[in-house]
Amino acid sequence: MDLLLRIRTSISQRLTPPRIFILSFALLILAGAILLWLPLAAVGGRLSFVDALFSSASAVCVTGLAVIDIGKDLSFAGQLVTLVLFQIGGLGIITFSVVLFGLMGRGVSFKGREIVQSTFLHTPQRDFIVIVKGVLRLTFISEAVGTILLFVRFVQDFPPATAFYNALYHAVSAFNNCGYSLFSDNLMAYRGDWIVNLTVMGLIVLGGIGFIVQQEVIARFRGLQKRLSLHTKIVLLTTGVLILAGAALFYLFEADHILKGVSGPTQFLDSLFQSITPRTAGFNTVDIGQLTNPTVLVTIILMFIGASPGSTGGGIKTTSFALLLLMIWNRMKGRSHVNVFNRRVPREIIGRTIAIIFASGFSVVLITSVLLLFGGGGTVPPEQSRHFFVEYLFETVSAFGTVGLSMGITPKLNDIQKLAIVLMMFAGRVGPLALAFSWYAVGKKEIKYAEESVMVG
Repeated sequence: MDLLLRIRTSISQRLTPPRIFILSFALLILAGAILLWLPLAAVGGRLSFVDALFSSASAVCVTGLAVIDIGKDLSFAGQLVTLVLFQIGGLGIITFSVVLFGLMGRGVSFKGREIVQSTFLHTPQRDFIVIVKGVLRLTFISEAVGTILLFVRFVQDFPPATAFYNALYHAVSAFNNCGYSLFSDNLMAYRGDWIVNLTVMGLIVLGGIGFIVQQEVIARFRGLQKRLSLHTKIVLLTTGVLILAGAALFYLFEADHILKGVSGPTQFLDSLFQSITPRTAGFNTVDIGQLTNPTVLVTIILMFIGASPGSTGGGIKTTSFALLLLMIWNRMKGRSHVNVFNRRVPREIIGRTIAIIFASGFSVVLITSVLLLFGGGGTVPPEQSRHFFVEYLFETVSAFGTVGLSMGITPKLNDIQKLAIVLMMFAGRVGPLALAFSWYAVGKKEIKYAEESVMVG
């Protein structure tokens, strides 16, 4: 008994909240891979385990990159597995566990509280159970409304049962910023459709701004909250600027190319949609492989920035991007602190922001290097294989930002490259910094050494 108690105590001490959070995603990916590997999950023979693992990781990490055709290669059972995976992956398995325990009348552990607090809230709150229930309520209401709107359009092309299933699948995928589609051409067949475009874009934005932002905006609108928090102000302003700037640049760079010859309303929808979807959604209404080089660069930047904290999306997050710009601006004005909206951002937050951005950049460089190293392009003359660099970089940033957009090379990746992208998707979902910190031992005291200056810049 003493031995069992010591083992349980040792495991409990090692399972810190960050490790539990990361382990929950890893186990969910493994479980999903096993289910997708079963013969009943595929059409015309079972998937290879690597493809099943890739598809599961892409769903759980709400990425949307696909090495198979979801609508054709997976059976109805396999498609339902992916639907459940990106629904749970978008909100986090710990969130569902907390709500389940609450409904059963059971208490929530301190570690569970800490995980949920850090996932959805910028400031700890006592009534976080109510907030988590509100998260689920907002999620299901948004997905239900999206399903109804998409059903109204899809029922014109499919039988009612098929139309409802397609609407539900795409609504859940859009809100969770996954990008998995049952259509082989994604949403290109609905390129100029106002209902499909506006519904999907609305769901993407709602899922990507973060749940605490949704709740604050609703509370402010209902008069239950006097002012928006600094976090919400930064998220809303940055999100709006990125959407408008991205749409304007897309139109500017593609007006004489992919937008040439289409109507004005379709050009507007294309520009707006392809500005919103790189922010971790992954749906596309145009052929990404046909975009001009400047547009590809803008898309990579948008994918790297990603969604907002406490949301279903990935990337370095809008707040990190905004704080980096604010830090540079305040430094240029000779200020030692970062000030915004008559508030001062703590130095600890600024330091964490810089660490996140550089850790993310290093991860992208590392995985891109692995893709290039094992891409098999060494036997091809450089001038003929130069395109691999852009395609692999695009694929890696898409995986990191849990976006799902691709220039068409995902199904062509070999097993080693697929596993590298799986690791990138996982790191992008849980955070590269959190993944690195989870390996360190707990409770070690930090040694403070004497300071000495170093020249920089």
